[in-house]
Amino acid sequence: PPVRGRDDLIQPFMLELTGVRGRLVRAGPMVDAILRRHAYPEPVAHLLGEMLALAGLLSAMLKYEGMFTLQTSGDGPVTMMVADFTSEGAVRGYASYDEERLAQTELDPKAQNAQVMRLLGQGRLAFTVDHTGAKDRYQGIVELQGETLSDCMHHYFRQSEQIASSIQLSAGKVREGDGAIRWRAGGLILQRLPEEAEHKGGEPEDEDWRRAVILMSSVSRGELVQPNLTAHELLYRLFHEEGVRVYEPRPLLDSCRCSRERVADVLKQMDPEEISELKADDGTVQVTCQFCSTLYRFDDADLARLYGGG
Repeated sequence: PPVRGRDDLIQPFMLELTGVRGRLVRAGPMVDAILRRHAYPEPVAHLLGEMLALAGLLSAMLKYEGMFTLQTSGDGPVTMMVADFTSEGAVRGYASYDEERLAQTELDPKAQNAQVMRLLGQGRLAFTVDHTGAKDRYQGIVELQGETLSDCMHHYFRQSEQIASSIQLSAGKVREGDGAIRWRAGGLILQRLPEEAEHKGGEPEDEDWRRAVILMSSVSRGELVQPNLTAHELLYRLFHEEGVRVYEPRPLLDSCRCSRERVADVLKQMDPEEISELKADDGTVQVTCQFCSTLYRFDDADLARLYGGG
């Protein structure tokens, strides 16, 4: 069974010998709950699992109070994916897909990572930071270029941020200690800012950076999702020669922010005639949250209260 301290966290760290920074995401019960809630086909679940791990890595790079959202849109059988993380560690995600097109898509059974171009097609990946109370939001957009989500982000960092970065992602079904097979996901990122390279008298792509990336590349997809391997054990296994220092981890929790009150606020903004068109056969308006599948029902009395008795 999952062991406290091993799952559902983001572990920041630094390689003391070189000053390279990193983040490690370990996701167990959180990602399993999100993927099983919608009973996604395995290729979709695999892709969304990696997306959740990637969103965790990217959100941990930023200082924000509010919400970080990572979203894809494309012309492939998986038309959209969304993963968002609050600064408190609440996580949610979902995917939209065309079941018929997905069934007709040929996928490489030997591929270790989800196949972006075959599943998402031509499109883009965008991330948004919404700071609580701020009017403006920060957004980055990258075209989907590459066979994997890691490839797409490498392209973004090279083109837009000029930050030396290396990312590894993994997601899959794993048999855990109690014999049950559950979804797990993991991710690892290394980054070196230009000013840190200059402080050492080198460039971002120097020998220290290359050595760190080589060490990181030795991690297997299985190790990133292995349930009986702690974050500290994995980091020590990879980087003990570099003097790896870990910082306070950030816990993650499968938690949707939907509520009956929020749904009611949306309905209030709609015209009563539009509301009438939404009514089901039993006369109620039914709204299902895309993220957590919670169903909210509003009968005539509820709707009358929303419109002040009108």
